[in-house]
Amino acid sequence: MAMNTAQDKKIRVLIVDDSAFMCRVLRDIISADPQLEVAGQGRDGRDAVAMAESLKPDVITMDINMPHIDGLQATELIMSNQPRPIVIVSSESREGATSTLRALELGAIDFVSKPSGGVDLDMRSVKDELTRKLKLASKVRVVRTATRSKAAAANSPTRAANASIPAAASQNGGKSPIVVIAASTGGPAAVTQLVSGLPKDLAAAVILVLHMPAAFTAPFTAQLSEVSALPVKEAVANETVQPGTIYVCPGSSHLRISVQGKILLDAGARIDGYRPCADVAFETVASYARGLAVGVVLTGMGNDAAKGALDLKSKGGYVLAQDEATSMIFGMPAEAIKAGAADEVLPLRDIAAAIEKRVAKLNKGVLVGAR
Repeated sequence: MAMNTAQDKKIRVLIVDDSAFMCRVLRDIISADPQLEVAGQGRDGRDAVAMAESLKPDVITMDINMPHIDGLQATELIMSNQPRPIVIVSSESREGATSTLRALELGAIDFVSKPSGGVDLDMRSVKDELTRKLKLASKVRVVRTATRSKAAAANSPTRAANASIPAAASQNGGKSPIVVIAASTGGPAAVTQLVSGLPKDLAAAVILVLHMPAAFTAPFTAQLSEVSALPVKEAVANETVQPGTIYVCPGSSHLRISVQGKILLDAGARIDGYRPCADVAFETVASYARGLAVGVVLTGMGNDAAKGALDLKSKGGYVLAQDEATSMIFGMPAEAIKAGAADEVLPLRDIAAAIEKRVAKLNKGVLVGAR
């Protein structure tokens, strides 16, 4: 009898959900995929922790709202002691989004939102997304993670009670630098760490474009505000970008910057499979700010931002890419680097300082129009 090869080995999935019905739906979806198999089922966080250790699954699906120990506590315990890739499967409500973002901070790899009602037919509508993300998560190198409170204490800058927002640099014709940051899988945790390192006197507007559902961007904005020395807000159509402010692109819209420096939001169709599309934001920031633009490409799957980053660089802007060692998924940074767009490739911990350094030079007027 022929022995199984590594290629034939199935990805073993532990299902954790307190709903017997949802467990059955997830089991049916997973079992129907030839690359996946169910390693076991848990009904609460206690089961999750125990079975993660005993079964050593390749990946775990984790519900949030469960008795005894909820999904957040279970995620923290697993990622602190016996780390395993975790995909959150939970509600897309505002409360559910807040909890899911918290789980991502604690080390979960990705999430799949349960459609409203969570009935069999609805859940099966996301089966392709679920199986794709389970396969992707199983390949991620997981590490032990600190709790959010510890991370915030270590990374959050000391803030003045009423930090003043810096004025635009007069040397640059009334324009100030604009930093545009793109991320996808692994992005919420990476962006949180980066933003926590930005100084309160950063004389640049910061635009964040993440691939996340519309219901997630408001809670994510609130969470960023807790660790940011700069004010953080969801972007609003027709407002003029101001230095010293972080704008989060709503998950329902593409974000563009007009020739007058105003935010334009477009809830139209996906572009190259993405909404929001980072390429769009990068390209329009580049057209407006030119040499005053700074692009940052962080962890994420796919190639969004590569084309936009190259355009930004061609117009005199400067591009930073996260390195492979600190990226949860090296897809987006790798594509930007491959395209020749990256001026620097840095570990995540060094990117905030690199942004600060570049912005300071731009505001001294020594780099505008120069490469």
